[in-house]
Amino acid sequence: MTTAPGPGTRLATWAAALFLLGVTLVVGCRSAGTDAVTPVPQLLAFLPWLLVPTLLGLLLTLLARWWPGLVWGAALLLALGWFIQPYGSGAEPAGTPLATFRVLTSNVEFGAGTPSLVPQIRRQKPDIVFVEECEYTCQATLDKEPGYPYRTAVVAGGSTGSLLLSRFPLRATEGVPGTMGMPGAVADVDGHAVRLQLAHPMPPVPGQVALWRRELGRLRDFAAADTTTPTVLAGDFNASQDHAAFRRILDTGRLRDGARLSGAGRTASWPAPTAAVFGAQIDHVLVSRDFSATGARFLRLSDTDHRALVVDITLHRHPRR
Repeated sequence: MTTAPGPGTRLATWAAALFLLGVTLVVGCRSAGTDAVTPVPQLLAFLPWLLVPTLLGLLLTLLARWWPGLVWGAALLLALGWFIQPYGSGAEPAGTPLATFRVLTSNVEFGAGTPSLVPQIRRQKPDIVFVEECEYTCQATLDKEPGYPYRTAVVAGGSTGSLLLSRFPLRATEGVPGTMGMPGAVADVDGHAVRLQLAHPMPPVPGQVALWRRELGRLRDFAAADTTTPTVLAGDFNASQDHAAFRRILDTGRLRDGARLSGAGRTASWPAPTAAVFGAQIDHVLVSRDFSATGARFLRLSDTDHRALVVDITLHRHPRR
């Protein structure tokens, strides 16, 4: 005679199903290469952390002896394990090294993090600095920093202002249009032209997902537009490798993630207060295939919700150059 499951068993089965169903929705969108609609883009940013509800679901399936659920949860674990791997190529360019320089990118949260960014600039001595949410006071402060005679900026308040500082001569370009400032330039790096572009698309908050996707699409178009000039695209992308809109930038075949090349492909940069334990990597330094990258490190600053990212990159001679 079969005994009917008790209330505790039924509750455990239902709870397990809800955990696994929620994770399946997000993992299914990741598998299908779509960011879908809210709340999927927001949850995709924290995809590795979906291991927690998946494991809880598995534990409940064991308690309830719900064997189909156990198979379901195990399949989700395998899928998450696959997607958690760093995305994109890690191959090194084969050409002769031509120039090595250091890049720093930092979102200073409406300029509030500027006082803590200044000592890091002096300590790290980057050659090129990308600063997002650098409003009037931030720009006035950083304009006084010695050693950076070249700059291009979007001069604005709040989150719209952005600044690009350089030790190398710059020729300003039109930049990528966006709700927030995304200036661009071409740098003369020891006689070699390098395209520079600051990235700061809108975040995928509810009601703005379509705009976020559209602005990331413009950055993808920028990446694909020039297949010959060495390129650095850096900033706060408001997107991780688990967002299809960000992966499309890498899928152009032009750019690779500097943190990924340096072995830090899953180090979180936001939100800074919890990034050491819980967070997502949404700040990136993307470089064209002419570059190798080493020494990526994420720096904790005060009064901003982002960690700064520093990467050392080396330009290599392309076989055709």
